[in-house]
Amino acid sequence: MEHHVDVAPGVRLWAEERGDPAAPALLLVMGAQASGLTWPDSLLDALARRHRVIRYDHRDTGRSTWSFAEHPYPIVELAADAVKLLDALDVARAHVVGMSMGGMLTQLLLLDHPERVATATFVGTPPMDGGPADAPGPDPELLAYWETMLQPRDRAAEIAWRVEHWSILNGGELPFDAEEFRRREERIMDHAGRHDNTGAHAQASQDGLDRATELKATTTPALVVDSPADPIAGTAAARHLAALLGNARLVTVPGLGHALSEAVGPGLAEVILDHTTAHEPTGRP
Repeated sequence: MEHHVDVAPGVRLWAEERGDPAAPALLLVMGAQASGLTWPDSLLDALARRHRVIRYDHRDTGRSTWSFAEHPYPIVELAADAVKLLDALDVARAHVVGMSMGGMLTQLLLLDHPERVATATFVGTPPMDGGPADAPGPDPELLAYWETMLQPRDRAAEIAWRVEHWSILNGGELPFDAEEFRRREERIMDHAGRHDNTGAHAQASQDGLDRATELKATTTPALVVDSPADPIAGTAAARHLAALLGNARLVTVPGLGHALSEAVGPGLAEVILDHTTAHEPTGRP
Protein backbone atom coordinates (compact mmCIF):
# COMPACT_ATOMS: atom_id res chain seq x y z
CA MET A 1 0.00 0.00 0.00
CA GLU A 2 1.38 3.39 -1.02
CA HIS A 3 0.77 6.76 0.65
CA HIS A 4 1.49 10.39 -0.14
CA VAL A 5 1.66 12.44 3.05
CA ASP A 6 1.90 16.21 3.40
CA VAL A 7 4.34 17.01 6.23
CA ALA A 8 4.94 20.73 5.62
CA PRO A 9 3.73 23.44 3.23
CA GLY A 10 4.77 22.27 -0.23
CA VAL A 11 6.42 19.09 1.09
CA ARG A 12 4.92 15.66 0.44
CA LEU A 13 6.48 12.33 1.37
CA TRP A 14 6.04 9.01 -0.38
CA ALA A 15 5.56 6.01 1.91
CA GLU A 16 4.79 2.34 1.48
CA GLU A 17 3.70 -0.32 3.94
CA ARG A 18 3.51 -4.08 3.91
CA GLY A 19 2.43 -6.73 6.39
CA ASP A 20 -0.68 -7.04 8.56
CA PRO A 21 -2.16 -3.56 9.20
CA ALA A 22 -3.17 -4.76 12.68
CA ALA A 23 0.37 -5.87 13.60
CA PRO A 24 2.70 -3.65 15.67
CA ALA A 25 4.06 -0.90 13.45
CA LEU A 26 7.74 -0.74 12.51
CA LEU A 27 9.14 2.37 10.84
CA LEU A 28 12.28 2.11 8.69
CA VAL A 29 14.29 5.36 8.49
CA MET A 30 16.94 5.33 5.77
CA GLY A 31 20.19 7.28 5.56
CA ALA A 32 21.25 10.45 3.79
CA GLN A 33 20.23 10.86 0.13
CA ALA A 34 18.81 7.33 0.18
CA SER A 35 15.33 6.41 -0.99
CA GLY A 36 13.23 4.04 1.09
CA LEU A 37 13.77 1.53 -1.72
CA THR A 38 17.34 1.16 -0.48
CA TRP A 39 16.08 -1.23 2.21
CA PRO A 40 16.49 -4.77 0.81
CA ASP A 41 13.24 -6.59 0.05
CA SER A 42 14.48 -9.66 1.92
CA LEU A 43 14.67 -7.58 5.10
CA LEU A 44 11.21 -6.07 4.58
CA ASP A 45 9.59 -9.41 3.85
CA ALA A 46 11.09 -10.97 6.98
CA LEU A 47 10.05 -8.05 9.19
CA ALA A 48 6.55 -8.00 7.67
CA ARG A 49 5.84 -11.47 9.03
CA ARG A 50 5.47 -9.87 12.46
CA HIS A 51 5.06 -6.16 11.80
CA ARG A 52 3.23 -3.54 9.83
CA VAL A 53 6.38 -2.31 8.10
CA ILE A 54 6.52 1.29 6.89
CA ARG A 55 9.28 2.69 4.71
CA TYR A 56 9.39 6.10 3.09
CA ASP A 57 11.40 8.54 1.02
CA HIS A 58 12.98 11.47 2.84
CA ARG A 59 12.63 14.90 1.29
CA ASP A 60 14.88 15.19 -1.77
CA THR A 61 14.84 11.45 -2.41
CA GLY A 62 12.64 9.13 -4.43
CA ARG A 63 9.06 10.27 -4.99
CA SER A 64 9.02 12.74 -2.11
CA THR A 65 9.31 16.49 -2.74
CA TRP A 66 12.69 17.72 -3.98
CA SER A 67 12.95 21.32 -2.78
CA PHE A 68 16.19 21.85 -0.84
CA ALA A 69 17.69 24.15 -3.46
CA GLU A 70 14.72 26.55 -3.14
CA HIS A 71 13.88 25.96 0.52
CA PRO A 72 16.83 24.66 2.57
CA TYR A 73 16.03 22.85 5.81
CA PRO A 74 18.10 21.52 8.72
CA ILE A 75 18.61 17.78 9.32
CA VAL A 76 16.42 17.97 12.44
CA GLU A 77 13.44 18.76 10.21
CA LEU A 78 13.70 15.23 8.81
CA ALA A 79 13.02 13.84 12.29
CA ALA A 80 9.89 16.00 12.50
CA ASP A 81 8.85 14.56 9.12
CA ALA A 82 8.97 11.04 10.58
CA VAL A 83 6.60 12.01 13.40
CA LYS A 84 4.18 13.66 10.98
CA LEU A 85 4.25 10.53 8.84
CA LEU A 86 3.29 8.40 11.84
CA ASP A 87 0.49 10.87 12.62
CA ALA A 88 -0.85 10.65 9.08
CA LEU A 89 -0.82 6.85 9.13
CA ASP A 90 -2.55 6.78 12.52
CA VAL A 91 0.41 5.11 14.25
CA ALA A 92 0.53 6.07 17.90
CA ARG A 93 3.71 4.13 18.68
CA ALA A 94 6.17 2.27 16.49
CA HIS A 95 9.35 0.28 16.59
CA VAL A 96 11.90 2.46 14.78
CA VAL A 97 14.89 1.17 12.83
CA GLY A 98 17.36 3.82 11.69
CA MET A 99 20.18 3.32 9.21
CA SER A 100 23.12 5.77 9.17
CA MET A 101 21.61 9.29 9.14
CA GLY A 102 18.30 7.59 9.83
CA GLY A 103 19.82 6.45 13.11
CA MET A 104 20.72 10.05 13.90
CA LEU A 105 17.07 10.96 13.36
CA THR A 106 16.07 8.06 15.59
CA GLN A 107 18.24 9.51 18.36
CA LEU A 108 16.25 12.74 18.02
CA LEU A 109 12.98 10.80 18.22
CA LEU A 110 14.13 9.17 21.46
CA LEU A 111 14.86 12.61 22.92
CA ASP A 112 11.87 14.57 21.68
CA HIS A 113 9.15 11.96 21.12
CA PRO A 114 9.91 8.96 23.36
CA GLU A 115 6.21 8.17 23.69
CA ARG A 116 6.10 7.42 19.95
CA VAL A 117 8.99 4.91 19.99
CA ALA A 118 8.37 1.37 21.29
CA THR A 119 11.96 0.30 20.59
CA ALA A 120 14.85 1.79 18.67
CA THR A 121 17.35 -0.09 16.51
CA PHE A 122 20.48 1.56 15.13
CA VAL A 123 22.37 0.21 12.12
CA GLY A 124 25.55 1.87 10.83
CA THR A 125 24.76 4.91 12.96
CA PRO A 126 27.24 7.61 14.01
CA PRO A 127 26.68 8.89 17.57
CA MET A 128 25.52 12.49 17.88
CA ASP A 129 28.88 13.52 19.34
CA GLY A 130 30.79 11.95 16.46
CA GLY A 131 32.11 9.05 18.51
CA PRO A 132 35.18 8.61 20.72
CA ALA A 133 38.04 10.98 20.04
CA ASP A 134 40.50 8.14 19.44
CA ALA A 135 38.22 6.26 17.02
CA PRO A 136 39.29 6.04 13.36
CA GLY A 137 37.44 8.42 11.07
CA PRO A 138 35.78 7.46 7.79
CA ASP A 139 37.94 5.48 5.39
CA PRO A 140 40.19 7.85 3.37
CA GLU A 141 39.15 6.08 0.15
CA LEU A 142 35.54 6.88 0.96
CA LEU A 143 36.27 10.53 1.77
CA ALA A 144 38.07 10.91 -1.55
CA TYR A 145 35.16 9.30 -3.37
CA TRP A 146 32.67 11.66 -1.71
CA GLU A 147 34.53 14.59 -3.26
CA THR A 148 33.09 13.52 -6.61
CA MET A 149 29.51 13.07 -5.35
CA LEU A 150 27.99 16.20 -6.89
CA GLN A 151 29.72 16.08 -10.23
CA PRO A 152 27.16 16.02 -13.07
CA ARG A 153 26.76 12.62 -14.72
CA ASP A 154 24.36 10.99 -17.15
CA ARG A 155 22.23 8.10 -15.92
CA ALA A 156 24.69 5.37 -16.86
CA ALA A 157 27.60 7.16 -15.23
CA GLU A 158 25.55 7.90 -12.12
CA ILE A 159 24.61 4.24 -11.77
CA ALA A 160 28.27 3.27 -12.10
CA TRP A 161 29.23 5.87 -9.45
CA ARG A 162 26.61 4.57 -7.01
CA VAL A 163 27.55 0.92 -7.48
CA GLU A 164 31.21 1.72 -6.81
CA HIS A 165 30.11 3.75 -3.78
CA TRP A 166 28.22 0.73 -2.41
CA SER A 167 31.25 -1.43 -3.07
CA ILE A 168 33.38 0.82 -0.85
CA LEU A 169 30.64 1.01 1.79
CA ASN A 170 30.35 -2.78 1.83
CA GLY A 171 33.62 -2.88 3.73
CA GLY A 172 35.38 -5.77 2.02
CA GLU A 173 34.45 -8.64 4.34
CA LEU A 174 31.15 -9.88 2.91
CA PRO A 175 30.77 -10.69 -0.81
CA PHE A 176 29.62 -7.78 -2.94
CA ASP A 177 27.23 -8.41 -5.84
CA ALA A 178 27.64 -5.40 -8.12
CA GLU A 179 24.78 -6.52 -10.36
CA GLU A 180 22.37 -6.63 -7.42
CA PHE A 181 23.18 -3.05 -6.46
CA ARG A 182 23.04 -1.96 -10.09
CA ARG A 183 19.50 -3.34 -10.39
CA ARG A 184 18.52 -1.64 -7.13
CA GLU A 185 19.83 1.75 -8.25
CA GLU A 186 18.06 1.43 -11.59
CA ARG A 187 14.85 0.72 -9.72
CA ILE A 188 15.43 3.70 -7.42
CA MET A 189 15.99 6.00 -10.38
CA ASP A 190 12.86 4.73 -12.10
CA HIS A 191 10.95 5.22 -8.85
CA ALA A 192 12.18 8.81 -8.50
CA GLY A 193 11.87 9.69 -12.17
CA ARG A 194 15.34 11.25 -12.08
CA HIS A 195 18.93 10.12 -11.67
CA ASP A 196 20.71 13.14 -10.20
CA ASN A 197 22.01 13.49 -6.65
CA THR A 198 21.56 16.98 -5.23
CA GLY A 199 23.48 16.22 -2.04
CA ALA A 200 20.76 17.99 -0.06
CA HIS A 201 21.33 16.10 3.17
CA ALA A 202 25.09 16.57 2.97
CA GLN A 203 24.52 20.32 2.65
CA ALA A 204 21.74 20.64 5.24
CA SER A 205 22.49 22.41 8.52
CA GLN A 206 23.41 20.11 11.42
CA ASP A 207 22.30 22.62 14.05
CA GLY A 208 20.46 20.87 16.86
CA LEU A 209 22.37 17.60 16.65
CA ASP A 210 24.79 18.33 19.51
CA ARG A 211 22.65 16.57 22.12
CA ALA A 212 24.60 13.39 22.85
CA THR A 213 24.76 14.08 26.59
CA GLU A 214 20.95 13.90 26.76
CA LEU A 215 20.83 10.31 25.49
CA LYS A 216 21.80 8.80 28.85
CA ALA A 217 18.38 9.80 30.23
CA THR A 218 16.50 7.81 27.57
CA THR A 219 14.71 4.68 28.77
CA THR A 220 13.38 3.30 25.48
CA PRO A 221 14.81 -0.18 24.80
CA ALA A 222 17.52 0.30 22.18
CA LEU A 223 19.55 -2.10 20.08
CA VAL A 224 22.82 -0.98 18.51
CA VAL A 225 23.97 -3.20 15.64
CA ASP A 226 27.73 -3.33 15.44
CA SER A 227 28.76 -3.52 11.78
CA PRO A 228 32.48 -4.25 12.14
CA ALA A 229 33.38 -3.73 8.47
CA ASP A 230 31.51 -0.40 8.24
CA PRO A 231 33.84 2.34 6.89
CA ILE A 232 31.58 5.07 8.33
CA ALA A 233 30.34 3.80 11.70
CA GLY A 234 32.17 0.64 12.71
CA THR A 235 32.70 -1.09 16.03
CA ALA A 236 34.10 1.91 17.92
CA ALA A 237 31.12 4.06 16.93
CA ALA A 238 28.63 1.32 17.78
CA ARG A 239 30.11 0.72 21.22
CA HIS A 240 30.20 4.45 21.91
CA LEU A 241 26.57 4.91 20.88
CA ALA A 242 25.47 1.99 23.04
CA ALA A 243 27.28 3.56 26.01
CA LEU A 244 25.64 6.94 25.39
CA LEU A 245 22.11 5.52 25.40
CA GLY A 246 20.33 4.93 28.68
CA ASN A 247 18.90 1.50 27.89
CA ALA A 248 20.85 -0.17 25.09
CA ARG A 249 22.44 -3.46 24.20
CA LEU A 250 24.98 -4.17 21.49
CA VAL A 251 24.81 -7.01 18.96
CA THR A 252 27.50 -7.69 16.36
CA VAL A 253 26.63 -8.88 12.86
CA PRO A 254 29.93 -10.39 11.64
CA GLY A 255 31.28 -8.91 8.41
CA LEU A 256 28.51 -6.31 8.06
CA GLY A 257 29.50 -3.06 6.40
CA HIS A 258 27.45 0.00 5.47
CA ALA A 259 25.75 -1.64 2.47
CA LEU A 260 22.65 -3.75 3.04
CA SER A 261 22.48 -6.54 0.48
CA GLU A 262 19.65 -9.00 -0.02
CA ALA A 263 21.93 -11.67 1.45
CA VAL A 264 22.25 -9.91 4.82
CA GLY A 265 18.54 -9.04 5.03
CA PRO A 266 17.20 -12.20 6.70
CA GLY A 267 19.96 -12.32 9.33
CA LEU A 268 19.59 -8.64 10.13
CA ALA A 269 15.82 -9.08 10.35
CA GLU A 270 16.28 -11.87 12.89
CA VAL A 271 18.40 -9.58 15.07
CA ILE A 272 15.81 -6.80 14.84
CA LEU A 273 12.86 -9.12 15.51
CA ASP A 274 14.53 -10.58 18.59
CA HIS A 275 14.59 -7.01 19.91
CA THR A 276 11.15 -5.83 18.86
CA THR A 277 9.21 -8.91 19.91
CA ALA A 278 10.75 -8.72 23.38
CA HIS A 279 9.26 -5.25 23.79
CA GLU A 280 5.91 -5.25 22.05
CA PRO A 281 3.95 -2.01 22.46
CA THR A 282 0.55 -1.92 24.09
CA GLY A 283 -2.48 -0.28 22.62
CA ARG A 284 -3.07 0.29 18.96
CA PRO A 285 -0.22 -0.42 16.47
